[in-house]
Amino acid sequence: MAVRIAGVDLPVEKKVDIGLTVIYGIGRKNIQRILEETKVDPNKRIEDLTSEEVTRLQKAIDKLPTEGELRSIVKENIKQLGTTGSYRGIRHAQGLPVRGQRTRSNARTKRGKRKTIGAMRKKDLSRFGVDRRVKEKEEKAEKEKE
Repeated sequence: MAVRIAGVDLPVEKKVDIGLTVIYGIGRKNIQRILEETKVDPNKRIEDLTSEEVTRLQKAIDKLPTEGELRSIVKENIKQLGTTGSYRGIRHAQGLPVRGQRTRSNARTKRGKRKTIGAMRKKDLSRFGVDRRVKEKEEKAEKEKE
């Protein structure tokens, strides 16, 4: 029998204390508290739960913000950070790490795939005024052609 709590199908073969972590917003600490409150054995498998235990779990979990409700709360909080113009809000908008991590060498998840910038030839560098000697050589070569 498939057990559905908070709009999520729980994995039937797992134990209750692990299986409930599938629900967004419910972690191990919340589960411990919920299981003590509802008096459900944490070592019991989800498929072995009685309908009464499932309803007790549902009622306890419905008190907490989970899934879509929690996602919308988090989105609103991030939007609020952006509208106030805080540093964290700006970093969220730019898609960069928010909590002070370094970005020079890491942050590949946030910044995406590497874009390699290749080395330029000396000729190309001279166009930007990097090396005068190359430019002088080119001018000499042009004079010799004439």
